Amino acid sequence: MQATASWRRRLPEWLHGPLSIAFWLSVAALVALSGLVFTYFVIAMRFDLDEVARLPHGTVFIDRKGREIAVPGGGGRLATRADLPEFLVNALRAREDARFFEHHGVDVRGLMRATLRNLKDRDFTQGASTLSMQLARNVFQMRQKSLHRKFLEIALTLRIEARYTKDEILTHYLNRIYFGAGADGISQAAETYFGKPVRELNDGQCALVVGIIRGPHIFSPFRNLNAALEQRDQTLNRMVAMGLIDQKRRDAVAAEPIGLTKDDRSDTQTSYALQAVRRELDRILDDAEIAAGGLRVKTTLDAAWQARLETELNHAVEQLEREKSWPHPLPSRHQAGSDPAYVQYAAVTTETGSGAVLALIGGRNFQHSRFDRTRSSRDLGSAFEPFVAAAASERGGLVLPGKPVQTGRQIGAAEVERLARRCGFDGPFLQTEDLFRGSVAATPMEMSVGLATLGNKGKRPKPFFIREIRDAKGELIYTAKPSLVQALSPEAAGDAASVLKRSDGTRTFTGATGSECDAWTLRLGPGGATAIWIGFDKLTPIAREPRLKALLDEFVERLGND
Repeated sequence: MQATASWRRRLPEWLHGPLSIAFWLSVAALVALSGLVFTYFVIAMRFDLDEVARLPHGTVFIDRKGREIAVPGGGGRLATRADLPEFLVNALRAREDARFFEHHGVDVRGLMRATLRNLKDRDFTQGASTLSMQLARNVFQMRQKSLHRKFLEIALTLRIEARYTKDEILTHYLNRIYFGAGADGISQAAETYFGKPVRELNDGQCALVVGIIRGPHIFSPFRNLNAALEQRDQTLNRMVAMGLIDQKRRDAVAAEPIGLTKDDRSDTQTSYALQAVRRELDRILDDAEIAAGGLRVKTTLDAAWQARLETELNHAVEQLEREKSWPHPLPSRHQAGSDPAYVQYAAVTTETGSGAVLALIGGRNFQHSRFDRTRSSRDLGSAFEPFVAAAASERGGLVLPGKPVQTGRQIGAAEVERLARRCGFDGPFLQTEDLFRGSVAATPMEMSVGLATLGNKGKRPKPFFIREIRDAKGELIYTAKPSLVQALSPEAAGDAASVLKRSDGTRTFTGATGSECDAWTLRLGPGGATAIWIGFDKLTPIAREPRLKALLDEFVERLGND
């Protein structure tokens, strides 16, 4: 008390009051802070830290009738600390958390800097999250931006740091995060992008995969290779700045071959159809929602029809190859689907009334080639005749079945192009009479949508693969809204469909292009429009048109009129 009185006597009288107030305010702030810390640690104690070491449930895909679509789920998903190359660990530190091995879960300096910035901006754009904080956020799915979430995240992070070693935290983090292209965790990322185990990644691949983390969707090398390489280079530059590598080593790593797998190869998907579903899922949800796991995705696919279509189509092609006059080499069981010397096929079935894709076959063998041929344009030839007829009918002309040139001359190439674009074709289109003969290319997907337009009284549907999505709690988070655009009059659509062959309530077309390099089968049933292409990846004549047409007609008959 005497010391206090001594200090008070030395200070001017007017400072006594403010200092006293400041002292008691400091005491109150300390008490309040202690109470805040205690409150959030009590809340944090309610969370089960065993969840950190458990992986979230994977995404479940089901077909339109509720049957689960097989996915090679968790296989190859867990990596151990021994699997992680040291270059990968250093790249991760450099890019995401430079002081990971020094701090205790919270980088105080970074957090204070981010807090001041957030207060200044009156927003929560700056996070200063360490790897441990990101792990806490990922495990316990804390996505909202608020001070409450940040305080709880800090409390959980400190608990995680007390429970797990740094190596365990690092490994759990890499096993949990989403790397885009359907890859959950570092093991799937290594297999998806490079076709090898994570322990075999070279230094450049380590830097590239780390660069994906901040934007799995936009930095996936399958989607934007230049952006992925830019992120890799930024990661390497950070490693140089931290003294983990020198400039010479940085340049050598940047020059290493990327070694990406071809054609979107990914062991997380089992078919072309599921690959297409996954692409749509990436467009609908953000990376954090997908990475959280436990999603239940109801697709538009009809698994029974998909299997039937694929079985019959494969049978038709094998039957074609067994013909004595078949002029091409026969594939072995291990070669079919991967060599451009062997015949390929693609097929899409679209529900006419909604645009829901019921089946999609992108090639002969998904395991050998991930290239989705339903998105590749091929010459249409006489398969374009229904759309010449649609354009002529729409403009008041006569539809002359089997005479597309005479039909098209009534309105001209420009009008045929305009009406074809409204039916979903992108072209390019010739501005000569060759257009009426089918000198235009389209993808099987475009042809299926165009055919569905004819079967839907001129309303063009927008194709989609996902009907609804539910989260891990079973709550509905997305429902598809079919989109229809009136592209043609109902009368024109009906007249166009009339040029197709009628067979037991189903209208069909089979035939090859003039070059005999592409064969098409169109099938417009009561509820679905199927477009099938057969040919080679490299332009090569298939077989003589009459025999090919006969085999395709048999194939259509086997499908029936469902």
